[in-house]
Amino acid sequence: MDAKVDNIDETVEALSVQGVSHRFGDYTALDNVSLIVPKGSFTVLLGLNGAGKSTLFALITRLYDNTSGSISILDRDVRRRPTEALQRLGVVFQARTLDQDLSLLQNLTYHAALHGLGNREGRKRAIAALELVGLSDRAGEKVRNLSGGQARRVEIARSMLHRPGLLLLDEPTVGLDIGSRESVISIVRELVATHGLGVLWATHLIDEIEETDAIVVLHNGKVLYSGSVPGLRKYAAADNVSDAFRALTDETIKPEAA
Repeated sequence: MDAKVDNIDETVEALSVQGVSHRFGDYTALDNVSLIVPKGSFTVLLGLNGAGKSTLFALITRLYDNTSGSISILDRDVRRRPTEALQRLGVVFQARTLDQDLSLLQNLTYHAALHGLGNREGRKRAIAALELVGLSDRAGEKVRNLSGGQARRVEIARSMLHRPGLLLLDEPTVGLDIGSRESVISIVRELVATHGLGVLWATHLIDEIEETDAIVVLHNGKVLYSGSVPGLRKYAAADNVSDAFRALTDETIKPEAA
């Protein structure tokens, strides 16, 4: 089945990926991948483990160099204008990256300094970011005292310190219980609504997708569909996203155990 690209409002693009491929030796991790994330949209990047989601994120964040195609963040090409592009990007990687022996506030103010923010402004933004994720009352506690879901919320707060226009989240709810998963995704959706962020949310969990989301199906390094959730169901002649995914890929996404 050929890839289908449905119409999405492209008047303002938080992220544009066009014709990007990437290889590791003889293995093709990404094959001519194109997608867009409009500003103010929640876009789900749906794919099984090994689909190429993390490789794509590594290219967007410049951990890898894209030698084919183009990647732009708010019209800044990541190869030609990397500093300007990355200044507009917030990232929550799958691996946990907070310093366990520092407080929530210390973690955030340290990160703010890396973005060139002074002590006063960094502290101000750190407190405001913790308020966004509902953890301002625990600012002085060490990270090691937090649950997995709370630590994820701190990482989301950290990603917002420099006021990005695009937020990438790579499987951010893996390993969390149902309540924590719901809390994390609710916070990110609220950021889209209140801050106009463009969000690219990589997941293999069907139940994290809502009817109004944009969705990109990535499988074996190829984009099989990019568009709306209703459009995906119609294209695959399926009653739900799970069946649509299976129709496009001949694969079944298994629900994560709570």
